[in-house]
Amino acid sequence: MSGTARKVRVVGDPVLHAVTRPVTEFDAELSDLIDDMFASMYVAEGVGLAATQIGVDRAVFVYDCIDSDHHRHVGHVVNPVVVATAGPIDDGEEGCLSVPGPFEELDRPSSVTVRGVDKTGAPLEVTGTGFFARCLIHETEHLSGILYIDHLPRNRRRKVLRAMEPFAWNA
Repeated sequence: MSGTARKVRVVGDPVLHAVTRPVTEFDAELSDLIDDMFASMYVAEGVGLAATQIGVDRAVFVYDCIDSDHHRHVGHVVNPVVVATAGPIDDGEEGCLSVPGPFEELDRPSSVTVRGVDKTGAPLEVTGTGFFARCLIHETEHLSGILYIDHLPRNRRRKVLRAMEPFAWNA
């Protein structure tokens, strides 16, 4: 694996609530950032990571996630936009590397389609089901400054924040 793992930012860091800048340069710097994001995600044992989570104000996320048919999807999306959601609501648990430790139930669509480009600027569209759908919408929201806990009622949000714990990759 290439790339250098970077510290994952945790809730309370203002970068996590900032709207990212669109990527306009498709160069070696972007490719290196994506490699670093994968390295950071794997060290933290995550399934997705947005650039803001390592303190970078760029609209890009990476993923390595299983869908509802247990197929593994690995990739990245630059300048993502959710273009479609469908299916019954999935009320599964969700967690976040930037809210380390706890998981909480959160309603999400069971199918999500994200459109963007790859690191070369080529158009791409990714559709995910099940947990992969949850990952796609979760990471896209990060780039708009939204954390999954922002969707929770105040009492459940407080419970999650109290249960957070430090890990080696973010301490």
